[in-house]
Amino acid sequence: MRAFLVLAFCLPALAHDIITTNLTFTRDIARIFDRHCMSCHGPAAEIPLSNYEQARPWAVAIKEQVLSRSMPPWGAVKGFGNLKPDHALNQEEIMIIAAWVIGGAPQGDPTWLPKQARGRPASPPPVIKDFLTAGNQTTLSEPVALVGIRPEGDAVIESVRITARLPDGAVKPLVWLYHYDPKWKRDFLFRETVSLPKGAVIETTAPVKLILLSDLR
Repeated sequence: MRAFLVLAFCLPALAHDIITTNLTFTRDIARIFDRHCMSCHGPAAEIPLSNYEQARPWAVAIKEQVLSRSMPPWGAVKGFGNLKPDHALNQEEIMIIAAWVIGGAPQGDPTWLPKQARGRPASPPPVIKDFLTAGNQTTLSEPVALVGIRPEGDAVIESVRITARLPDGAVKPLVWLYHYDPKWKRDFLFRETVSLPKGAVIETTAPVKLILLSDLR
């Protein structure tokens, strides 16, 4: 019986589904997915959500994931470092998705679909330095106008705090990677440029490969 119930949640909407909401996939949900989900759930993804037929079988799971704020994933501890806002759903978007699913997850008029996926924001500034931390510390041989950090490598990063220690002893928190999956290919960008002088030390709580992003314009 349990297996049957799980399977039932994953079946597409049937004609006798009770629709109790005016929210629809084409008018409301597709635009939210476009802003937040397509970088990981595009047409070629393992779990694509680019159209109603793909998204409807996962409706209940999607509701549970967004209500628990497990999706979309971020991969860093909020409040550590002065990072630009992540691309997480806001409370209104979470409630729209939940209400759509609870109301029967209707499709809506296909002509209301967004004409073109916006996808991710523009690419970050050029990369100027690629380094592998040695003994959890790497000393900069030149000044860096740091605008962000890009994790590298193939392994999931469970928890690594990254800071910059200046020559005068001051410490700047940069980013705390937490349950970061490399398949996300995420850049963690700062709200303001972090100017690091020659001799500053990038310190991590565990060895990790990072790319420093700097605005050369």
